[in-house]
Amino acid sequence: MSVPLRPLTRAHAAFIRHLLHEKKSRQSEGAFVIEGAHACRDIMQFYPDQILSLVVAPQYLQCEDVAARAARAVLSAQQFTCSDLTFEKLSDVDVPQGIVAVVRQPIWSEADLCARARVLGVYGERLQDPANVGTIIRTAAALNLTGVWLSQDSVDCFHPKVVRATAGAILALPVFQSVSLTSLSTVGCSIYAAVVSSPDAVPIRAIKTIPSRTVLAVGNESQGLAPESVAAAQVKFTIPLSRGVESLNVAATLAMAAFYFCELPATA
Repeated sequence: MSVPLRPLTRAHAAFIRHLLHEKKSRQSEGAFVIEGAHACRDIMQFYPDQILSLVVAPQYLQCEDVAARAARAVLSAQQFTCSDLTFEKLSDVDVPQGIVAVVRQPIWSEADLCARARVLGVYGERLQDPANVGTIIRTAAALNLTGVWLSQDSVDCFHPKVVRATAGAILALPVFQSVSLTSLSTVGCSIYAAVVSSPDAVPIRAIKTIPSRTVLAVGNESQGLAPESVAAAQVKFTIPLSRGVESLNVAATLAMAAFYFCELPATA
């Protein structure tokens, strides 16, 4: 099955590089970049209408199987090709696989989500490591949480390293940027803050029920949640640790807490 391919133009190559490296470009264009064979095939299968353009190099085309070619053949998006050398200069990864997609950013209604009777979400404050943010988004999607909210000073959720770490979940789960913890409290969500230690913190296993609308708050990789955020939480909880381990990675903390809270009954 033959798929028409246009030569990659300098303008479109520059456009992709801007999306990869500039948050302002991603915001103004309402688009971001997904790179890699597995991730792009998933997007073609599950979210084909979100793809704005696709670039493939000979390296990818030589390994493309029949199913992937068929999925690419029915795309309405423009498709470009370039040499492997040109693609290496375009790529954001150490070992390019020869395929990259420009994808439309999803638009979610925060008001609709917050109006649900049952909410179990995640709030990330001042998170700077793209791998942590991507893993948190992927974990939240896997556990069927309501959504992820990120503070204004957290890393951009469409940063290419975040996108790679989500393994495609960036399109499956509502993610909101530039949100304050106060705004979530205002719409009636109870804040449960993960802390390393606090005089009034309780071990996570001591929590047996949660409100029907709960947001788990986690903070900066080295500093945790800001004092005012901890003070605003209805509940502060800790994950007891042993063998002299002082703290967990923020993504690991969220994964353990979210899994535990998912199993708890919710009260009105």
